[in-house]
Amino acid sequence: MSRTNRRKFIQNSSVIGAGYFVAAGSRSAMSNSANEKLNVACIGVGGKGSSDSSNAATFGNVIAMCDVDRGTLDGKAESDAFKSAEKFTDYRELFAKHGKNIDIVTVSTPDHMHAPVTLEAMRLGISCYTQKPLTRTIYEARLLATVAKEKGVCTQMGNQGTALDSSREAIAQLKSGVLGALKEVYAWSNRPVWAQGPGRRMDLAKFAEQAKKEDAEEAAEIIKEKQKEIARGLEKLDWKSWLGVAPEREFWPGLYHSFEHRGWWDFGTGALGDMACHQLTVPFASCGLRDPISVVAKTSGHDFDSFPASSVIKFEFPETSERPAIPFWWYDRKGNKPPMDVFKKWGIENVADSGVLIVGEKGAFYSSDDYCGKYELKGVSKVNVDFERAEDKGNNDLNNMYELFRAKMAGDPMICKSNFIERAGPLTETILLGNLAVWAAAKGGEKGAMGEWGEKVEWDAKNLKVTNLASLKTPGVAGLIKPVYAKGYRLD
Repeated sequence: MSRTNRRKFIQNSSVIGAGYFVAAGSRSAMSNSANEKLNVACIGVGGKGSSDSSNAATFGNVIAMCDVDRGTLDGKAESDAFKSAEKFTDYRELFAKHGKNIDIVTVSTPDHMHAPVTLEAMRLGISCYTQKPLTRTIYEARLLATVAKEKGVCTQMGNQGTALDSSREAIAQLKSGVLGALKEVYAWSNRPVWAQGPGRRMDLAKFAEQAKKEDAEEAAEIIKEKQKEIARGLEKLDWKSWLGVAPEREFWPGLYHSFEHRGWWDFGTGALGDMACHQLTVPFASCGLRDPISVVAKTSGHDFDSFPASSVIKFEFPETSERPAIPFWWYDRKGNKPPMDVFKKWGIENVADSGVLIVGEKGAFYSSDDYCGKYELKGVSKVNVDFERAEDKGNNDLNNMYELFRAKMAGDPMICKSNFIERAGPLTETILLGNLAVWAAAKGGEKGAMGEWGEKVEWDAKNLKVTNLASLKTPGVAGLIKPVYAKGYRLD
């Protein structure tokens, strides 16, 4: 069935209830008929992409998949649901061949490739499930929301906690005003669990220089062995496609692929980008954490190439019709948390390694996990609230994926709670602003200790501009707002 005919079928079935939906009380459920399944392409099938692609295959028919690592591709192809999927290492070739027949694509690449892959898919009219953080830069997040609206496609970000009934209930509780006037919001994370910090970049020239200094007699043999190791690493890795839109640099075993991308400014978004899309889902939706007006940070130090090992960030949000002006504080690295006085006031003694605290005049909200999946109200009691429960497909990961398929079949992008337009795009914009402050706080303390507060970045969210850019002494801040893509890739 072509995608054009499938669209007509979907439109008809959404009216008459045939084919795609079967009776399930007040809910809709999918038919298991292979002929009626939506066609899926999976971009990135290793790491989180392994479960994302498998979840998509639960509800759809995977016709193509792409991964820059041929070993990962071959391994995925051994699974029954992927045996007939055509394999690619360059997503552009996949879209050129199969774009007209794809209904949904999963995007589970390193952060820097989320936007380029998703943009191309949406411009082809394909609905997207894109992993968090939605993008590497603020402009990309705004652009994805814009294109999603223009094209009318269904979208969902992979912050699976959005599909937890407990987090949805928490949002409803907080929106009810149970805490009274809001005063401040805190989030802290045990990330990074990957390497970050200055001076980590390596290439063959630097390695050779070090080898000669350490052992001049054996240097030639050491360098030769390293060259062999690099060659082995590139045997199944399409490094050019891995770099994608990013500036050129040499491949180095263990530094970037796989999983280590998040600790590099060119490829990732640090601990903030990794976890805040999870942890801030509830505070963002319930406390109106949109359009901050300034952000400032202090860090353990970085070199504008690798993120710092640790940071503290303060966001300032202006008063709105629903709440007063409030600050939001972010802490990353295990053990780096808000002061204990903040917790003791509410009887919290054993603070979790990661969590969220929202403080109001009447009470506080405390969550001790990454998704606000479990929480307590301090000083106040829960009130009766209504909220839309997720359709239970076994776990919140599957629920979040299924929501996209359900939206696509119903032709209603707003079914997705973490759609790019209303939630994922604005949430990502807010989060990534913090990295501008981290960039402007490169100087750390001695021996990796936390440094002093860096330069404050003042922000015009509507126009995506740093209003005090001319007075900032730190260069390169604007480059974190809107990227320049390598030749062969389209941003605007």
